Amino acid sequence: MKKLHQLYNVKKDIDIRDIKTNSKLVTPGDLFVCIMGVTVDRHDFIEEAIKRGAKAIVVNRDVNYDIPTIKVSNPNDELNKLLIKFYDDPFKDLILIGITGTDGKTTLATIIQLLIGKDKCMYIGTNGVSYNDVTLDTLNTTPAIEEIYKYAYIARKAKLKYIVIEASSEAFFHNRLKDLLFDVSILTNITRDHLNVHKTIKNYLKCKSLLFKQTKNSGFSILNKKDKYFHYLKKICPGKVYTYGSKHTHIKLINYQNTNKGTLIKFQLNKRTYLINSPLIGCFNVDNLLASILLCDILKTDINRVINNISNIYVTGRLENLDFGQKYTVILDYAHTPNALLQVLKHFKKQKRNKIITLTGSAGGRDKEKRSIMGKIVLKYSDWVIFTMDDPRYEDPESIIKQMIGKIKKKNYEIIVDRGRAIKKSLTIAKKDDIVLILGKGRDNYMMIKDFKIPYCDYDIIKDYFDDKK
Repeated sequence: MKKLHQLYNVKKDIDIRDIKTNSKLVTPGDLFVCIMGVTVDRHDFIEEAIKRGAKAIVVNRDVNYDIPTIKVSNPNDELNKLLIKFYDDPFKDLILIGITGTDGKTTLATIIQLLIGKDKCMYIGTNGVSYNDVTLDTLNTTPAIEEIYKYAYIARKAKLKYIVIEASSEAFFHNRLKDLLFDVSILTNITRDHLNVHKTIKNYLKCKSLLFKQTKNSGFSILNKKDKYFHYLKKICPGKVYTYGSKHTHIKLINYQNTNKGTLIKFQLNKRTYLINSPLIGCFNVDNLLASILLCDILKTDINRVINNISNIYVTGRLENLDFGQKYTVILDYAHTPNALLQVLKHFKKQKRNKIITLTGSAGGRDKEKRSIMGKIVLKYSDWVIFTMDDPRYEDPESIIKQMIGKIKKKNYEIIVDRGRAIKKSLTIAKKDDIVLILGKGRDNYMMIKDFKIPYCDYDIIKDYFDDKK
């Protein structure tokens, strides 16, 4: 909390409890900043903010309200300066690690936090905010900039040293990360996604590249050398660049082998060879783990602590193997892009002893062109597919499913729009040694219908199914 006169040259001695740019989130005592969004002007919501208890506003034009009004030339540029004052520049004592990529952000960020330790590192991303034994919910994969500053302030108070954050392309597009400087930037991969927002892959790449442009000159970047855009991104990185993803990189993968409990990985780092047991599965998670180990080494984290922490890695809703005593495998995963689906299905195709049953859908209000690509992939690599709904928003889920199926002549599928019923059907038809892949939502706790988040969770449906069979 700060006094208004500590932030601006005004005589009013008012307590400011928090800073908000979303009028719907304003609570009594807040300072409301009227930034310009991509399609929204926050000046239009001043009255709503005041009704909710805003005690002062920051604007760029003459307005007439009965609360302190601070006029600036550009509220968007003003916001970061204000946040630095209000939260006492929280990032000056923290190392900020940003992760971007089409797939794998949540997994990589979670691995990094667990290897460094929750007592030293805060995670911010799709699965909320976590540190020590604390877990908080967030509205977006990458929260608004004022929320990020608040979490940084909390991290400093908790005497943490690091923050690892998922930096999504939409966050850069909507200026949620504007003017934030990163100590470390990491790339997982770049394939097509979010073209409903970015329109072209070129625009999508441009937003992704902002993470690396916003990396400090004194910082460094870690890039996946296998990625198609590796050379493009390497040229724009201001600091030193480290690499992973192939044999000719700073951390060298020698080989890996799938096991019943995960993956046995052999790699070389600093001319020393290591053999580790990872609880994660899939070649993509080999890359995620090696990128994390490389980061820890650069940060001079004790390598023995890192190796010992590998056995503790668990990423909720990401290739999560659910064991309820059934005689078949149930995997819960967030895969919702063509590349993610392909990688997951190719991995399990190699492992299968019987049939692969895949449940999937595609979100409404998102990139429509990827739907038919996703349909082809799941029908090619699965023995049976159940197409269902996945956050339809304002679209008709049956129409989305028809777009996924397209003109494919294969008939190894059925349509069950109700996702709960679809999941129960996939589990009912599964036989011994089958693999049931429930894809698209991970452990999301809602279904997006129009603009409403309806309480819903794939995991709860699965658990209830097996509980009822006891």
